[in-house]
Amino acid sequence: MRYESLSRADTAAFAQELGEKAVPGDVFALIGDLGVGKTVFTQGFAKGLGISGYVNSPTFTILSIYEEGRLPLYHFDVYRIEEPEEMEEIGYEDYFYGNGVCLIEWADLIGELLPERTIKVTIRKNLAKGIDYRLITIEKDENTRG
Repeated sequence: MRYESLSRADTAAFAQELGEKAVPGDVFALIGDLGVGKTVFTQGFAKGLGISGYVNSPTFTILSIYEEGRLPLYHFDVYRIEEPEEMEEIGYEDYFYGNGVCLIEWADLIGELLPERTIKVTIRKNLAKGIDYRLITIEKDENTRG
């Protein structure tokens, strides 16, 4: 699936729709350069889960947990992870294989740890189409629901 966003609001609205459809155990791998809109995507997604509190990038804590929505949201930012084994220290498997939804920013850095059913979300800029333009691509493994 491909979606063309023309603004931050478009990106958030698209992500909100995905959040509304999310089911327990979903894992979303967010891939994209710095400043491409991964956190904007996450904020919209959280809204789709019914989370009304402020959602930001957990860069220095690696994991933020939001439990006020219809499903728990486990928001990872693994930008500062140097070795995938560091994820074991926070018990990542409990979240990846739990009853909530995981959104993992910079997920390409821990690719070997991601479950087969991971939904890959790639966000790219194209300045020729405008400063706020984003191409969002969703790729699902054949074992992924939906």
